[in-house]
Amino acid sequence: MKKAEVVIAPPFLYLPLLKSGQVKLAAQDVFWGNPPAGGGAFTGEISARMLKNLGVSCVIIGHSERRELGESEELINKKLKAAVSSGLKAVLCVGEKERGSENFQELVKAELKSGLKGIPRRLASRILIAYEPVWAISTNKRAKPDSPYNFFEMSIFIRRVILDIWGSRTALRVPVIYGGSVSSKNALGFLEVKGSAGLLVGGASLNPTEFNKILDEVKKS
Repeated sequence: MKKAEVVIAPPFLYLPLLKSGQVKLAAQDVFWGNPPAGGGAFTGEISARMLKNLGVSCVIIGHSERRELGESEELINKKLKAAVSSGLKAVLCVGEKERGSENFQELVKAELKSGLKGIPRRLASRILIAYEPVWAISTNKRAKPDSPYNFFEMSIFIRRVILDIWGSRTALRVPVIYGGSVSSKNALGFLEVKGSAGLLVGGASLNPTEFNKILDEVKKS
């Protein structure tokens, strides 16, 4: 993959330790406001402005594990707006919970439309979409990665939804990446999907040997 970028998203606690300028940093979450302009003293929250001061360039929003903790579609939308309006890039995660459910595309469509609601087209260049079927995530029992072909079909579907929101030109430009039990054995297959912009690596990123093998596969694509 030409000009591939590796972005590390550690827990908040470790962001200052990795602020070296040699590694691009992402955050696993972000607060929906930017105090003091956001109003109030939101104890314990970390705003987009704070993240930028730490050298963070991107945030992950709407991850399935955050949704499982109770994050609503409204909150995800507010976080996405806060991130991109502050100049950060944002990865919006979408994906169905059950494999083969009859209305899984409608569920993904609803997540996309609610997540992107009210965000102007001029900020679309700061957004990436991660298709992350929950049933495929390695932390789930009996999880299996999706197939590259299904990811190809879903990436087309995602772009059709974006077309309805921002138009065809933007729909073709918004990066779509895959996440869900990514490993060195299947990484190349997902990367070679037409229109694939990369991978959201989860558990495999915690194993340095496996992660380096995935990076080797990226070089082949």
